[in-house]
Amino acid sequence: MSSSSMILVIISYETNNRYEIKNSHGQRIYFATEDTALCTRLCYGSYRPFTMRIHDLKGQEVITLKRPLRCSSCCFPCCLQEIEIYAPSGIPIGYVTQTWHPCLPKFILQNENKKDILRIIGPYFVCNFCGNIEYKDPGSLVM
Repeated sequence: MSSSSMILVIISYETNNRYEIKNSHGQRIYFATEDTALCTRLCYGSYRPFTMRIHDLKGQEVITLKRPLRCSSCCFPCCLQEIEIYAPSGIPIGYVTQTWHPCLPKFILQNENKKDILRIIGPYFVCNFCGNIEYKDPGSLVM
């Protein structure tokens, strides 16, 4: 192991996340890269603000997602989750916003004019302070 690798292990250096986006056949169709500062990743964890750039297989950016610093606890309805969706030109094309409910995670997908397009309702009573919420029922999507 090189000395630079050892230093990264010792200080628990965390790099920007990278993701593969695959179709139902397991073929990679896009890849995504997260743009955040090291301090932000270490201090805020999964609640950190980020910019996620999604690229096609040729490396062309196809969409950008921007999320400000938020939390997911039902105890703080003033700072619920939201994501802004942008075209490669930087023009807003949509939004995903969380709506407050004491027992259900609810999200609204909106177009560029903030008109509601789709509502997503999660599993009952997941008022949590940290962790992931799994959406198992495809019937939770309401158009």
